[in-house]
Amino acid sequence: MIILGFESSCDETGVAVVDTQRGLLAHALHTQIAMHQAYGGVVPELASRDHVRRVLPLTRKALADAGLTVADVEAVAYTAGPGLAGALLVGASVAQAFAWARDLPAIPIHHLEGHLLSPLLADPRPEFPFVALLVSGGHTQLMRVDGVGRYELLGETLDDAAGEAFDKSAKLLGLGYPGGPALAAMAEKGDASRFELPRPMLHSGDLDFSFSGLKTAVLTRVKAAEKDGGSLDEQARADLSAATQAAIVDVLAAKAEKALKQTGLKRLVVAGGVGANKRLRARLAQSLPRLKAQAYFPPLELCTDNGAMIAFAAGERVKAGLVTLRRDEHAFTVRPRWDLADVSAT
Repeated sequence: MIILGFESSCDETGVAVVDTQRGLLAHALHTQIAMHQAYGGVVPELASRDHVRRVLPLTRKALADAGLTVADVEAVAYTAGPGLAGALLVGASVAQAFAWARDLPAIPIHHLEGHLLSPLLADPRPEFPFVALLVSGGHTQLMRVDGVGRYELLGETLDDAAGEAFDKSAKLLGLGYPGGPALAAMAEKGDASRFELPRPMLHSGDLDFSFSGLKTAVLTRVKAAEKDGGSLDEQARADLSAATQAAIVDVLAAKAEKALKQTGLKRLVVAGGVGANKRLRARLAQSLPRLKAQAYFPPLELCTDNGAMIAFAAGERVKAGLVTLRRDEHAFTVRPRWDLADVSAT
């Protein structure tokens, strides 16, 4: 089955074509980073308007790159949530209009399920069951995944997510937007041992996370420098960036390792934007062999939001028999808040 997928939950417009037999055929992506940089973060109204401008040209490009036409598409998938309401409505309405015009089924997909299954697009791909560390935007969760639609929450953040800790700390350090990649780049020039920062809930005994205290600790360091009559110099900013990244990675890795021990599983899937972090990948590559476990990541280009993960997740749900392919129902809604547990088949 040829599936055309749309992703527009936040500040990336993604369109992709997936064949349930041959895999990913093509994907096209536009990021709004340059547009939002002037504001230091995503402006929802601007994001929605830009999705409107980009979605049709990206659709034409994805189909052309796949060597297909609209007549070849057999189903349409779109992100129905969670995300920014206006942004979600753009992708959902375009997808449903396409499906209505071509008399095709339209499949709503949970954004985080897309991330969760995206490592299956890599080679080698993990086999079920596995533990998933989902670190995307405002979400940090550990899940046990026994199959498509069979998800069990093991632990989650109680406040700020890892991505938010990266972004907020970067802003405190004057590193601009998007904060995560900027802080990681600055950290490469720094000494993580210079500043001692907390590892929140590292020894809590459970699989939950908390990163708000880390952000506060970074703020305290910045304020201390200002109180002394100045600000952090370039090397101090690099060192504090390195210390911040090390603290986040230590907690993520330790909790993931604990989840593997607790479940007895030997495969860890890391998905979401933070999954592209080099230090996190290196830390897991070093520590997991001691547990006789292996880590799996999506291709770097598919770590951020993209249409490929949405089209692929739809295809996997079709193959698992979790989707009713109706062509006569095109009323739709979007869900800015949507618990991943709601899509579980168990």
